[in-house]
Parts: sequence; structure tokens; C-alpha cells
Amino acid sequence: MNELRSVGLDVGTTSTQLIVSRLKVENRASAFAVPEMEIAERQVVYRSPVHFTPLLDEAHVDGGALRKIVEAEYEKAGLTRDTVDTGAIIITGETARKENARTVLHSLSDLAGDFVVATAGPDLESVLSARGAGADRLSERLGIPVLHMDIGGGTSNLALLTEGQIRETGCLNVGGRLVKLDENRRVTYLSPVLEGLTDLRLGEEASPERLEPTVSLLVRALEAAAGLEDASDLPEKLITNRLVAVPPGEIALSFSGGVADCIGNRIPWDRFGDIGPLLGQGIRQSRLCRGKFFLGQETIRATVIGAGCHSAQLSGSTVFTRDVALPLKNLPVARLSEPEQEQPPEALAALVERRVEQAREGENRPVVLSLPGFSAPGFSRIQDMAQTLSRGLGEQIRQGNPVLIALEQDMAKALGQSMALRLPGVPVLCVDRVRLTGESYLDVGSPVGCALPLVVKTLVLGET
Repeated sequence: MNELRSVGLDVGTTSTQLIVSRLKVENRASAFAVPEMEIAERQVVYRSPVHFTPLLDEAHVDGGALRKIVEAEYEKAGLTRDTVDTGAIIITGETARKENARTVLHSLSDLAGDFVVATAGPDLESVLSARGAGADRLSERLGIPVLHMDIGGGTSNLALLTEGQIRETGCLNVGGRLVKLDENRRVTYLSPVLEGLTDLRLGEEASPERLEPTVSLLVRALEAAAGLEDASDLPEKLITNRLVAVPPGEIALSFSGGVADCIGNRIPWDRFGDIGPLLGQGIRQSRLCRGKFFLGQETIRATVIGAGCHSAQLSGSTVFTRDVALPLKNLPVARLSEPEQEQPPEALAALVERRVEQAREGENRPVVLSLPGFSAPGFSRIQDMAQTLSRGLGEQIRQGNPVLIALEQDMAKALGQSMALRLPGVPVLCVDRVRLTGESYLDVGSPVGCALPLVVKTLVLGET
């Protein structure tokens, strides 16, 4: 059995936290079969305290202070840059919209080791928080759909799950730090998303009664996301990207995020200098908590545990690699669907070239070509596919980039060998049992046994 050490770092609107987890990798195949490497166990071995995210001002994260936090937590956890195998740094919520978010990501990525990545975006955050909170296991246990809401400082990430699988994701501009207060209970910050939606004013003294209309508006937005309120009346500014389509019939609600701690506990309304406690209590008294509802196994730490434990997966074991320098980071994906890969050779080669060029976005950089592949393909079919793909990837090859292919079907070794014979001297990597989308980015790590660790990212950084 092999082990990977994974780091998760979540830089959120309100809080920053880090976890270290141990991922145990084992071969699930018999001694007479092709090895089948899987992550068999995920165990959190270190949890940092929850730190307030340091800001220079409302538009800028304090990168220097953030780096000091991470360096201190690395020391407490007994980590060095060289002892980290995988994981994710994610900037989430309103913090992802700070003007220097990208600079902060780059300043931290060198601390995280060669394979820990910088990534964010509402879709990925929804997936990580739902898994980190255990909503996937909850949906399996209940046998009904579960709508998970991760309610943080600036945003609420939504994930609809059935039978343990995430079916849809969405996001709202709803969170506990949309309004901030000083020690004298005066309003010091109003999020731009509340412009025109609240009559609160900077500098005025706040009270639960004065804040109630704004809190009620945010609660109603969550009710609309759960199908309990007419979503057509929801202000457009409160929708980050989209809502999810809640199915008819019985569903359960699951909550995580910092505000979730305020749902089950009575916390003084001004404890944190924001509206989080009032929002949590508003949720508890609303229709959201009149049916089946659950607090996640993790609340404020759900996203960071998802990042540290659930962002990594393994390729299939029948991979092929020749002369490709690993690890590879932030590879854009060019995807073809199953009908598209069935086109005649001339049309398919032209489509491959066009999709790869689109994914490159005008830059000379390697691109991963994602294909469904074929179930139990014959020798001639693999040869034909290798010939066609070699032509379609010709421009990539001429510009000095490796051939990188990801397949859903278990055929990477055969296809990779066929392409390597046609492309002497060209670095080639084929992995299988991985499904990507055209909006994905892929990281590929150094081998674990005969498999490769992968991190699939839906967005590098959310832009709004």
C-alpha cells in the first residue's frame, strides 16, 4: 500500500484554514489481473485553527500575512514543501473577487509543493463542500435527493445530490459577511451585491431589528433556491451563476459553512462583527428547517476538508507515458463527445485540431485531449484512432508540446503505444478512467504504483 500526503487550504471571505490528510492507495485487483489502484482511505491528520482571512482593504487580500499563516501551519503540521504530494489551494466566495486574488494564489503555490494546486470557482467549491460535509453519504443513506447548502461569508454554494452523486451545482451571493460591523455595532461594510436591496447605510448603528429586513431577504433567497419560494422574484444580483433544478417530491436539506454553526447554536448576534449569527437563526426559523434538514458532519471546515481529501483521484492502471516530465499543472482540456469521435478520419482530425486550438486560447501550451474512447476496441480500430489523432495533434507537436490524451474507457496503454510508434521522439502520455469537461483543467502527478494521481478542476479562478 502507498500513501499520499494531501494539503487543503481554503482562503474564504471570512476565514482561512488548512488541513493535512493522508490518502491510502491500494491495489484492488487480484494477483493475476491488471493492477487497479484506488484511494482506499482518506484520513485527516491535522486541522489548523480557523484564522480570519487577512485583508489590506476591502479589495485586496494581504498576501504577506496570508503566507505567514500558511508557513506557521506548515511548521505545526511538520510539513515541508517537499513532503506534500497532492491537494488544493482554493480562494472562495467574495475573496475570489478581490483584485489581487491571482497574485495571492501564485505567492502561495510555491509553498504547497509541486502538485498542490491553486483553484477556485463556485462549481468546484460546491462539489468540495458537499463532499467534505458528507452530503454524498447522506443522500445514499436517505434514498432521497439532498440539496446541500454551504453558507459562508460571501456566498452560498449549492449542490443537488442523489444516490451519492452530485447532479447539479449552483451558487448565491448570500453570506454572513455581506454586512460587517465594528466593535460599536456600526456598519462598516456593505457588499456591492446588496446595492439597491437594503436601506442600511455605512456608519449607522445596527441592531437585530434594523438588520432584520436584510437578513430576511437573504433567507428568502435560500428558500427560493430550495424550491420553497418563487425564484422568479429573486433579485438577479443574488445569483452568482445559477440555481439548481430542485426535483418535485420529498428532499432533504444539508447545511455547512460558518453560518451553519449559527443554525444549531444560539450565538450572540454581534459576536463576529457581521450578520452571520442572525442569518443562521433566520434559517433555523424558516421553512428551510421545517422538513428533513441536517447539519453537515463538518460545517465551517467542509470546503477545506473537501479540498484536502476529495480533490484527488487516480487514473486507471493501464496508462502509457514516454518522456513526459511530471508533474504537469493547469492543463486546459479539449473535449470530444462520443458522437464526435465517431466521425470519418478527415473530419475527426480537423475537429481535434480546432478544439485544441480553442483550448490553447492563443498561447503555445500543452492541452489535454479528452475522449470517451471505445469499450474493448480491436487492434485495427486503435491503429486508425492513433493515426487520426496524430494528424489532429500535428500543430501541438510542431510547437514542441507533448501529446496528452485522457480517455474514459480502459485503453490508454494500447492507444499510447500506437501513437508513440507513429511519433518517434515526441513525449506521449495517455491516461484512462477519467472523465473531463471542456471547462476543466487537469493536474497530473508523479506515479503512485502503476497509476497517476490527478486533480480535475472545473475553474482556475471564478471571474465576476
